[in-house]
Amino acid sequence: MSYLTPDSKTQSAHTAESIQNWLIDQLAEQLQIQFDQIDIKEPFENYGLNSSQILMIAVKAERQFGFKLSPVLLWHYPTIESLSHRLTEEFSTAEHFFEI
Repeated sequence: MSYLTPDSKTQSAHTAESIQNWLIDQLAEQLQIQFDQIDIKEPFENYGLNSSQILMIAVKAERQFGFKLSPVLLWHYPTIESLSHRLTEEFSTAEHFFEI
């Protein structure tokens, strides 16, 4: 089951590391903490994100990556590490699907 709705313009390769860095920046911004205070293996729930902060990250992901990110993904993939790997898989699948 895919939680992403890729945009056909999304053809650039995104690595797990680049997605992790982007997620770290977003989490740090939402929580108003330094990026080095964020552990990619720490569950999102341990950071105390509220629903509006999660929604904001999902909206920004749409702008950044060109797809709709379901906030449900944060529950299925509860760490930056697991979510970034899942998104990398989705990008890979979407890029093959949309190849011309």
